Amino acid sequence: MSSYTPQTNLPLERSRLVGMILGGVSYGVYLLLTVQALIALMQRPRHGQKIANNRLTLICYTLITFSLGTIDFAGNIKYTEMIWIDLRDAPGGPVALIKNIMHYRINFMAICCGYVAEWLMQALLLYRCFVIWNWARPVMIPMVAIYIGMIVAAIVVLIQAGAGNVFYSINAALAYLTFQVAHTILYTILVAKRLLSLRGQMRQALGEYDSSTYDTIILMVVESAMAYSLFIIIFIIGFAIHSDPVSTLCFLSIIQVQGITQLFIIIRVARGRAVTRAWSTRTTPAAPTALVFVGTTSIPAEGIDVGQATRPDQDSVSELDLISAKLAEVIV
Repeated sequence: MSSYTPQTNLPLERSRLVGMILGGVSYGVYLLLTVQALIALMQRPRHGQKIANNRLTLICYTLITFSLGTIDFAGNIKYTEMIWIDLRDAPGGPVALIKNIMHYRINFMAICCGYVAEWLMQALLLYRCFVIWNWARPVMIPMVAIYIGMIVAAIVVLIQAGAGNVFYSINAALAYLTFQVAHTILYTILVAKRLLSLRGQMRQALGEYDSSTYDTIILMVVESAMAYSLFIIIFIIGFAIHSDPVSTLCFLSIIQVQGITQLFIIIRVARGRAVTRAWSTRTTPAAPTALVFVGTTSIPAEGIDVGQATRPDQDSVSELDLISAKLAEVIV
């Protein structure tokens, strides 16, 4: 019995099918983490704290981004069904349908929802960075410029896609992905630098200060940014070398991956899991290492010596409590 291999771009068709399978898996993880995040955010915090206003904001943020991601994923599911069932006899076959995805309104709707979800997720990073740096202009200007550039590039992509251009040949899409990576990496560098600076000042002010709070936050930020950045860099490489199969694989999961990385931080902090083992055995007074949701306080501006704010004639432990708690609130 002889086998028959159709004259078509099999790697591209396989990438669409495998991409949807992986997208379904990542969406399942995204759904599970969303439910866990909502439960954690609606529960009363430990140690008797009141539910802070930022929890309500995060609940709205989680619901909105998940709804947009769901619409995006549902659109991809429907179009995948159309490729091999509803439009199986279309001119060019499945390959033409995969390449010309923007010729159908359902895909235009899906990518619009995906872009808006990504803007909101990047806006959360923007807010975290600004508050940690006390809205310093040297930090705000480059971050806002990159964020605006990302939105402009996305709008250009939508305009060109709406005009009938092949999505994977739109150069503005590559620029959009590059802006996203730049924004995420710059955010990670700025936040890590700020936290390392504050940690050094805390250690200088109190010789036995337990800096595990800062170490934990820095680790969470770097891990989250690294996972998403590596994924999107693979997407950029595939897009740049015009490898449609690689681009298709990444395209179908990018929203879920970004949402998952941010939800990991939200859940961990909401549940108060960022408490080091040393906390239960520590006997020297220091700022608490638990990351919790609290009210509004202020973080010392860059250049201010924390040691001067924690002299023996002042309540140094209380001051450090406020700073550590504020950092926990902002990182979430």
